Amino acid sequence: MAQPIAVSKPVRRAAGTDEGLSEFSTQEMYREILMRLGENPDRDGLGATPARVEKSMAFLTKGYDEDPTKILRGALFDVDYDEMVIVKDIEMFSLCEHHMLPFFGRVHVAYIPKGKVIGLSKIPRLVEVFARRLQVQERLTRQIADAIQHAIEPQGVGVVIEARHLCMMMRGIEKQNSSTVTSAMVGCFRQKETRSEFLSLVRNSGTGAI
Repeated sequence: MAQPIAVSKPVRRAAGTDEGLSEFSTQEMYREILMRLGENPDRDGLGATPARVEKSMAFLTKGYDEDPTKILRGALFDVDYDEMVIVKDIEMFSLCEHHMLPFFGRVHVAYIPKGKVIGLSKIPRLVEVFARRLQVQERLTRQIADAIQHAIEPQGVGVVIEARHLCMMMRGIEKQNSSTVTSAMVGCFRQKETRSEFLSLVRNSGTGAI
């Protein structure tokens, strides 16, 4: 006999969502998905899978509950420095919003201060906030740049993301070695000289994609 399924936390619903689903826990819905895939959710190995998936998805999408502005403004410092600051090779893992499959890679972030700098650990933390949501790489790149620009109003911000997408590697065209590179340039990083300096400094990151 199947074990009782604990009722999980309420599901966050968008406008127009079928209200009839509100009576089901998240774990019950994952159990239904297993059955629709042709699996037996009661068999050995799958009995605790709905609970595990719920916990996993809560972690992978925890960025919805975090405020990027609050994170950045908690570590701002006044400095007399106006040269480029770069944090490169930030590991990134996210979920593609089209297929809910992972994409992963590295993020390179640079900015030129105008009176304020951000605590270095907060930049990877910012990447994490936006990556832990359902995403597309292009939006993720822009969100990181815009959040830094909004928080400290520097002379400019540059962000480059190099990533591999399992929706391309495991399904569809199944190209195992393909990667995607996106960039967002704000302020002085739109100028050719500044952009070139940034890209040349991150080119030796070891990935070889840019």
